[in-house]
Amino acid sequence: MQDSASRPESFGAVPVNLNTALRNLPLAPPVVVDPATSIRETLRALDVHTAEAAVVVDAVSLVPLGIVTLRDALRSIVDDDCDLGGPVAGVMTGGLASLSAEATVHQATVLMFRRGMRHLILTGADGSLFNVVSQGDLYGMQAADSASLANAILATRSIAELSAQTAAVRRFAARRLVEGSGAEVLCEWIAALNDLIALQAIDLVETRFELPYVPWCWLVFGSEGRLEQTLVTDQDNGIVFEAASALEAEELRRKFLPFAEAVNAALDACGFPLCSGRIMAGNPAWCLSLDEWKQRFGGWISVPEPKALLNATIFFDFRPLYGREELVTELQAWLLKRIKGNTAFLRAMAGNALEQEPPLSWWRDFRLHGGPEFPHTLDLKGQGIRLFVDAVRIFALAHGVAQTNTVERLRGVRHAMGMPLEEAAAMVASFYQIQRLRLQNQVSGEFPAAANRLNPDRLHKLDRLILKEALREARTLQQRLRLDYFS
Repeated sequence: MQDSASRPESFGAVPVNLNTALRNLPLAPPVVVDPATSIRETLRALDVHTAEAAVVVDAVSLVPLGIVTLRDALRSIVDDDCDLGGPVAGVMTGGLASLSAEATVHQATVLMFRRGMRHLILTGADGSLFNVVSQGDLYGMQAADSASLANAILATRSIAELSAQTAAVRRFAARRLVEGSGAEVLCEWIAALNDLIALQAIDLVETRFELPYVPWCWLVFGSEGRLEQTLVTDQDNGIVFEAASALEAEELRRKFLPFAEAVNAALDACGFPLCSGRIMAGNPAWCLSLDEWKQRFGGWISVPEPKALLNATIFFDFRPLYGREELVTELQAWLLKRIKGNTAFLRAMAGNALEQEPPLSWWRDFRLHGGPEFPHTLDLKGQGIRLFVDAVRIFALAHGVAQTNTVERLRGVRHAMGMPLEEAAAMVASFYQIQRLRLQNQVSGEFPAAANRLNPDRLHKLDRLILKEALREARTLQQRLRLDYFS
């Protein structure tokens, strides 16, 4: 049932990660039974395939009706009234949440944690069964302490309790870094656990408000939207809702804003500082109807004024976190269609991206500054990670790639750009090497007021060489951008 031809390229990194599409997981074919299949025959099928669960599927439409696990079947056997010859539909669990096979491992992980599910049904575009994924399939890449931490987050019943779990996530990440975890896996799990914290915060706050009965969704932008958070991150979020007119949008915004402000305050209490630029759902400018979001993006695209675009860059890295995801899917599809072929907009974005150069001097050493407050330092975020993020974002938007994660965007555009696999692998390795240094720097706390500032003299010789090579890869990526839009 899986299309092996669509398996993702590994780029020399972990081949299956939290950004991997579920359809690309190396899953065994599902055990499928008809609703009329007996419990006895279902048990035989589970035994033959050494499977934990069977999916009950409508024989005509192939739509999944429910699931029966080995545990369910055994529980029915100990019931005195159980008839092993009876239909399995009598013991199946129906009405389960399902997920599109196009969704990511990250989305499935968060959903299964939140719902306490051991198995998740995956469906195709037409709603038919694609496969079934288990906790073991997803959590095999993580240790028991991250699972117990996720469960502790979901068990909280107050913002104060949730704040304590946020601190536990920081300690978990710092410990994993010391133990040698790679930057890719670590950043992914920071993002997954932070998502759970944000979802729990929204759940806790929402009980205090009577929200309008309209479709709405909480959006996240920037590093959170790209699933690239490190140990030091602030809030970048918004709300999109459905409204039939500008008048209705204004009325709905008035009702959503107190709730959004309360969520922003809760996240701040949990260790995610309020955004200094006020890019938050509690700001009326970013609590908008779907049509208003289209107008906002349309303004940036139609009149690509460099300074406005520079401030708007992180908005192009949005993804849904909580609520009706179809609103975000529609906005994203509209945005990609609007950008396609718009050379003036893409050139303006490229011009902004090229203003920041890698901090390398002409004699092949680092070019350092930082002023009296942070002397002899470079900015691993602004002068490092940002170079990759900004360039790859432009290539992805130009080629209609829907993913927001930087590595997934690069994977999506590599063929269209004619980039050799080896070059792409070097770009990805460089990106994660800088992320690793950012995480190490944040744990060490040399510059608490500027967690991304690094004095390269504190690095050992090998890490200095690796950082230089990583920055040279960023320079190569920028050269591609320059050739595409300014040659």
